[in-house]
Amino acid sequence: MTKNIMIVGVGGQGTLLASKMLGYVLLKQGYDVKVSEVHGMSQRGGSVVTYVRYGEKVYSPVIDKGEADVIISFEQLEAARWVEFLKKDGVIITNTQKMEPMPVITGAAEYPEGLLRSLQQQELR
Repeated sequence: MTKNIMIVGVGGQGTLLASKMLGYVLLKQGYDVKVSEVHGMSQRGGSVVTYVRYGEKVYSPVIDKGEADVIISFEQLEAARWVEFLKKDGVIITNTQKMEPMPVITGAAEYPEGLLRSLQQQELR
């Protein structure tokens, strides 16, 4: 059975390093492992998502909506951004740190309030 872990955060937080380390550890334990990353604006504090899939045999590195067993988030807003990828019985582990995106910094938007409560409710669904 294949397990799916997403590691999400903001550029510079170490999400890419964390996924590579996790993949290495799983590989050393004898699993077939696929690691994939998406980091468009990561050098400027943009959203970064990595996929770590492992099991007896893994055919694709990509995790689709509703397939993540675990989402590890290094930032609250990123957890909310990717929550729809969580399985019905999945788990979110998130840092409570807030890193304001550019629209918040410039005053064009406000950082959403109550994200942690919203994530807890989503996890309980």
